[in-house]
Amino acid sequence: MRVPSVATLPQNEAVTLLSAGIVADDLTGAGDSAVQFASLGWQTRLTLGEPVAITATPGSVLAVVTDSRSLPTDAARIRTTDAVMALMGAGIDRLFVKIDSTMRGSVDSQVRGALDAWTHRHPDSIAVVCPAYPGMGRTVEGGLLLVDGAGVETTSVGRDPVTPVTTSALADLLPGAVAIQLAQGGASQLALVIAAAEARVVTVDASTDADLALVAAAVEMLGARAVPVGSAGLATQMAKVWRRGAVEAGRGAASPSRTSAGPAVVVISSLHDVSRAQHAHLLETSTGVLSLAPGLEEILSPDGDDGMTEWIRANVTRGTSAGVVVILSPSAQTAPSELAPVRIAAALAAITDAVVTRFGVGSLVLMGGEGARAVLDRFDAESLVVSRSIGEGTPISVIDGGRLHGLTVVTKAGGFGSTSALTDLLPELLKQPTLGASS
Repeated sequence: MRVPSVATLPQNEAVTLLSAGIVADDLTGAGDSAVQFASLGWQTRLTLGEPVAITATPGSVLAVVTDSRSLPTDAARIRTTDAVMALMGAGIDRLFVKIDSTMRGSVDSQVRGALDAWTHRHPDSIAVVCPAYPGMGRTVEGGLLLVDGAGVETTSVGRDPVTPVTTSALADLLPGAVAIQLAQGGASQLALVIAAAEARVVTVDASTDADLALVAAAVEMLGARAVPVGSAGLATQMAKVWRRGAVEAGRGAASPSRTSAGPAVVVISSLHDVSRAQHAHLLETSTGVLSLAPGLEEILSPDGDDGMTEWIRANVTRGTSAGVVVILSPSAQTAPSELAPVRIAAALAAITDAVVTRFGVGSLVLMGGEGARAVLDRFDAESLVVSRSIGEGTPISVIDGGRLHGLTVVTKAGGFGSTSALTDLLPELLKQPTLGASS
């Protein structure tokens, strides 16, 4: 096989600024990746529908959520293809595919679906997959996906009630992909190895941010044909290499235009052990917290919506002095694996609507992609203008459109952060030093 020289690698177009598109399988993950671009000055918008009548301008990022993580294989592939085609119609120059850092869900179908669309523009397209997120303990070593040094299948991800990951071998999770080790010759050598692989999908190891920077540099050398696929860790590095040093810092920032009084409303739809521990820490260390937790029997009541309406009437009473209201999904231990997550998400959204109507709302915190999508849809939000990060994996945005237009919203993946992560971010939203120790 003839290996191309550096001189024969595709060179990027001579442009001042690129526009980038992100297609993500989950809303919180999309926000986590989008904020990496916003923090470097990209004008960043996360659209909650198809990007109709939106044009990707130089220096902008347009993110689309497919909600395909838990979809069957064919449906996930088709939905991802459609999303990428919509982004292409909006005029993006580069594509980033955001997947779960622990490879949960229909990742292989998403990658294939993205390539199905991108190949229309670049017939020699290749997906460069690296889910590593070292800042969150996710690494890829010898083709194995590890979480804090352990195989992903041995962690709580392996017990996920909706999308469990049963192996750490990327070769099994992405059948037919070619595994590539980091090249000692640097980014140019890695780009040559990827180009010579003659595969539509390659996976690359990375255990540090420096490794991810090397992967990003190689992708940039390959030009628009290369589609980086990964978590927010890789998104951070792609934002840097695609930025071209010409975006003014802060251009992507947005300020809330809504000054409504009311509590911070936290909706936890995630069933991850980490999110449960963060909620428990909040209750143990803080005062002024009201938790509303419907049981699975209410959500699955034979009376349907009437059952939830009755629960809301009994539990969401008028008036509260709480500075924080938490709406919590039933635990993983009580939710059968065959339960469609959309049922729980819809119930949490209905409770959120009642809380906002009766208590008001100062800001929203949405933990878990299914619930985040349901809540934002309930209030007819059209998009999120991503501003900055309030913590690793925790972007702050402003809602555009709908009944909560201009409201500050924080989106967070349920499996990220320290035990105190939720407790630590709330004081900034409430504009007070601490939440106060519980007595």
